[in-house]
Amino acid sequence: MRAAVLRQFATPLELADIAKPVPGAGEVLVRIAASGVNPLDTKIRAGQAAHARTVLPAVLGLDLAGTVQEVGPEVTGFAVGDEVYGLSGGVGDLQGSLAQYAAADARLLAHKPAALTMREAAALPLSVVTAWEGLVDRARVGAGHKVLVHGGAGGIGHVAVQIARARGAEVFATASAADAGTVRRLGATAIDYAGTEVEEYVAAHTGGEGFDIVFDTVGGTVLDNSFAAVRTYTGHVLSALGWGSHSLAPLSFRGATYSGVFTLLPMLTGKGREHHGEILREAATLADAGLLKPLLDPRRYTLDTVAQAHTAVEDGSADAKIVVDIEA
Repeated sequence: MRAAVLRQFATPLELADIAKPVPGAGEVLVRIAASGVNPLDTKIRAGQAAHARTVLPAVLGLDLAGTVQEVGPEVTGFAVGDEVYGLSGGVGDLQGSLAQYAAADARLLAHKPAALTMREAAALPLSVVTAWEGLVDRARVGAGHKVLVHGGAGGIGHVAVQIARARGAEVFATASAADAGTVRRLGATAIDYAGTEVEEYVAAHTGGEGFDIVFDTVGGTVLDNSFAAVRTYTGHVLSALGWGSHSLAPLSFRGATYSGVFTLLPMLTGKGREHHGEILREAATLADAGLLKPLLDPRRYTLDTVAQAHTAVEDGSADAKIVVDIEA
């Protein structure tokens, strides 16, 4: 099969013919139709993601959508011909989705939402699992909550906005002036992060009390801003990028809670993989109900132009999620 292979970090992906995998126990062979491209994919290629523990040579690509071709031993719930999607590889020793086929752990997959195309489905897994683990698993988001999503038009952020709204929360999201319209179309109140201080938008939207849930999808100083924006006592700050050095004083003085989200952990350790599949099944239900849809960049890429797809993510020119069409 054809695949985009990373031989050494900080070098271009190499198109190569490699052996087609054979599904083992608990695995299904997926003919890949589309592969989502995330900032993490480009960081792995550049050798800037030690936490992904990628073993070289590697086929990158975290997100996939495709069709089951073979079912390995001990697999239930999937049959040949099923359309599936998942966050199934591209880290550790798991083969990624920039290839024509992948033998994927069935626990990391779910049936593709009928309402979405293969390209749309391939855009969701990393974002939806990350957003769900934060908002639902950690913070138990629901009706009556005021939720602030930092980076509301971003890859994780725009999915987080939709999940929070689907579960009955009132949602606010920081964004640039250029992205404010996107945030509003998703049903959230847009906050111009460049032109509004934390104290100002906390006062304007919560009467100075703070948000019940603050989800940081940006990292850096935005996490510090999150500590300053959360509600006293009952507030919960979440971050998918909670790295670096941060003062916990603003959070502690509010008696509030912080949770980190490390979506790759089940893939790297093998523990808890079933929950990824459960999340994707829940997300498919939302998508089929019209409550969840990814934003896609209109440009089309293939395995032959995957380097351009990575560049579009790295240089910030992507309007939304970049997806690579895989030709099997």
